[in-house]
Amino acid sequence: MNQTVDTALNEGFFGHPKGLQTLFLTEMWERMSYYGMRGLLVLFMTAALQEGGLALTTATATAIYGLYTASVYFMGLPGGWIADRLIGGQRAIWYGGIIIMSGHIVLAIPSHDTFFIGLILVVLGTGLLKPNIGAVVGQLYSREDQRRDSGYAIYYMGINVGSVIGYTVCGWLAQNAGWHYAFGAAAIGMAFGLVHFRMTTDNLQGVSAEPAVHMSPEGERRSWMIIMAFLVGVVLVTAMTMTGALIIDAPSVAQKTAVLFTAVFFIYFGVVYFRGNLNQTEKKGMWALMLVCVASACFWSGFEQAGSSLNLFARDYTNRVIGGWEVPIIWFQNANPIFIILLTPFFAALWVNLGLRMASPSYGIKCAVGLMIMSTGFIVMVFAAQVAAGGMQAAPFFLILTYFLHTVGELCLSPIALSAVSKLSPQRFIGQMMGVFVLTYSIGNIIAGLLAGNFDPSNVAQMPNLFKQIATFTFGIGAVVLLVALVSRNWEAEVEHAKD
Repeated sequence: MNQTVDTALNEGFFGHPKGLQTLFLTEMWERMSYYGMRGLLVLFMTAALQEGGLALTTATATAIYGLYTASVYFMGLPGGWIADRLIGGQRAIWYGGIIIMSGHIVLAIPSHDTFFIGLILVVLGTGLLKPNIGAVVGQLYSREDQRRDSGYAIYYMGINVGSVIGYTVCGWLAQNAGWHYAFGAAAIGMAFGLVHFRMTTDNLQGVSAEPAVHMSPEGERRSWMIIMAFLVGVVLVTAMTMTGALIIDAPSVAQKTAVLFTAVFFIYFGVVYFRGNLNQTEKKGMWALMLVCVASACFWSGFEQAGSSLNLFARDYTNRVIGGWEVPIIWFQNANPIFIILLTPFFAALWVNLGLRMASPSYGIKCAVGLMIMSTGFIVMVFAAQVAAGGMQAAPFFLILTYFLHTVGELCLSPIALSAVSKLSPQRFIGQMMGVFVLTYSIGNIIAGLLAGNFDPSNVAQMPNLFKQIATFTFGIGAVVLLVALVSRNWEAEVEHAKD
């Protein structure tokens, strides 16, 4: 009797565990809130005071944007640790969602003084929720379950549907009702996700309800003390900044943080390589993985211009009027999730067919190609910027084509890079190497903010050169990675053969 019930529960969502429905919709609403707010961030910070914005310079606003997005990924490392050892994945998702919702509520308050408190809350909450909800998806399936990959594909679709809802709703509200109504909509979206999660938690059948590692009482106490000390430190720094006792130069902090994250990446990578007792095959796998990590960091430094320099270009130099109606600025960012939804089945079939023909490119080659395709999007933007420099508004086609090329690059690199970490890392270090790999997102996001800081909306003449520099940088790195990947593909084959 119980076995029948379990089987029914295990196939209750399009042939997948019913728990996938719980996580799909929770993540969809969380991503709605995250991307809806993120799309507005630079626009709000650079808007004039009379427009309700913060009137920050582009360099400061984009540096804050880079620090914010980088911190979201970085905080996933302690967020995953807290779930694994202290509270379990389910509680991490629940409490993380509550903190995120609280952050958006604070952002919805029409007061400039509380803006950064809201951002900090969203960072802390996302660091707790984001890594753990993805991990719980995998835990719904046994190691032998062939549905795992398609389950993640369905889950990934929820992320992109949420992105479209967020950009559409928050973008319209920002243009027609005001910034803080848009931030409030993000809070409501997260509230929907929380209500759904609480009402359908039973679908998870106890998966990740408890920590995976049970610490000693003394270890738990020490861990909570460290967490509390960190939070007290955050509160003190925030209070000092708000009172003027501490002046923070965002571009300078962003530069130092980029150096710090990069140093942590190389140090941790080096410790595993030199002190991990790796054999020669495992070391070759680490070199191949290093190539993927470099490509990933450089890719995100260009891709994440979407919320900063490309967003500003859409605002100031793109013809957004269609039939007398003005398209909300951040609606252009809808192009990425829509293209992902449309193109994902094509790319999934492409890799399968190449594999069947024994012609599947190596991880390094796929990532290099993805990076170079993304860079061509900025070549498109060079032409768009030249139109703007000529005193005209650029056609929407330029941004749409740029986002199309960025999406194609993302589909070549992003899922491939995650697969490379699981395949090329030494088996006993996979979890740690996945954490190290996440640092490439943080590094890329901070560099993206610093690059966008060179974008001066009042100096249209320099824009073609800015986009040309980004295109040259990312394409050049992609070409180098491609050349090295021609050698490292033999290392990848050796690692995969050893694991078989």
